[in-house]
Amino acid sequence: MRVLVACEFSGVVRRAFRERGHEAWSCDLLPAEDGSSFHFQYDVLEAWPPAARWDLMVAHPPCTHLAVSGARWFKDKQSEQAAALEFARRLMDAPIPRICIENPIGIISSRIRKPDQIVQPWMFGHGETKATCLWLKGLPLLVPTDVVEGRVARVHRESPGPERWKNRSRTLPGLAAAMADQWGGV
Repeated sequence: MRVLVACEFSGVVRRAFRERGHEAWSCDLLPAEDGSSFHFQYDVLEAWPPAARWDLMVAHPPCTHLAVSGARWFKDKQSEQAAALEFARRLMDAPIPRICIENPIGIISSRIRKPDQIVQPWMFGHGETKATCLWLKGLPLLVPTDVVEGRVARVHRESPGPERWKNRSRTLPGLAAAMADQWGGV
């Protein structure tokens, strides 16, 4: 299966699919954090001309102007929000048969549509909380693989600093593995 992991610099989801034998590529404006050669460094919307070649896209649109964690600044960034919502819409409408848009709880739910599913890291082997919305096209809901105890809000409590946004945005390996295992055979 040809898999495009959009807006991913970490390579976590890409590696999960590649480890299961899929031809997976990540795409982001940033270079691949893991130095992988299976990474396109450009705007993912430029990938549409060969889009007919992709079987599945897992997209992580930047949540800076979308997540409720930044709601107190919403009134001051309406144009940025409009652009972020348009980007999310374009990802959802990509000419790819199977799509997952992943984002925290935010305005996509009220301005575009409700998510098909909300998952937590503790459902996939990580003892922490980070409500993650999934908007799905042509994919089944994810089934929890390893429900664990512990509900630490590590992502919420991430220390301020220049790397905070990166640390908060990474998909955890257990969720990535569930995506690859459960959607890799669809």
